[in-house]
Amino acid sequence: MFTGIIEAKGEVLALTPKGGDVTLRLGTGALDLGDVQLGDSIAVNGVCLTVTSLPGNGFTADVSLETLDKTSLGALKTGSPVNLEKALTPSTRLGGHLVSGHVDGVGHVVAMRPDGRSTRIDIEAPAGLARYIAQKGSITVDGISLTVNSVDGAVFSLNIIPHTQDMTTIGIWKVGTRVNLEVDIIARYLERLLLGERAAEPGVGTDHGITLGFLAEHGFLKR
Repeated sequence: MFTGIIEAKGEVLALTPKGGDVTLRLGTGALDLGDVQLGDSIAVNGVCLTVTSLPGNGFTADVSLETLDKTSLGALKTGSPVNLEKALTPSTRLGGHLVSGHVDGVGHVVAMRPDGRSTRIDIEAPAGLARYIAQKGSITVDGISLTVNSVDGAVFSLNIIPHTQDMTTIGIWKVGTRVNLEVDIIARYLERLLLGERAAEPGVGTDHGITLGFLAEHGFLKR
């Protein structure tokens, strides 16, 4: 588990293809690896990866074909900056929100504009994730815990203060940038809980389980 509070910006030092998968070698910048051991988890742009070696100036991790297909990690190149966060410990401050490091989908930046000293950024999420994104709710974007300012269909708006922009990879985003999205874990479990006994029925999954008809039938909406 993670908090979505980025601890350091790192850099891709090397990408080595291995039978369809990739081994990433990452420089970790200011991230303290003194307490990191082989097998520990580190979030890279919001993707939970397992440390496979510690060469001294960073770490390596294997990235499966599934992860390359379902996240933006497949677009990384040597020199690409990345957001880094070590896994939670019992004494870690929960400054953001609970983040699993399991990406739900890839969105893309559709607009960026100044808003005082901050930057307003609009991101379009995959249609299947729109129902989990709520105004003033939490969302993880490339590993960063952020608050949703507003929602319009599948497009949600963020207000990025200068500190967050400086301490993360947001500073290099532009219109069209693809970003990893993880919705609030509470929203995912709540949807499953609302299914009740229907959750055990074959063919009932997160894509088609909760509909407006289902909510009305069970008293969640007025007809």
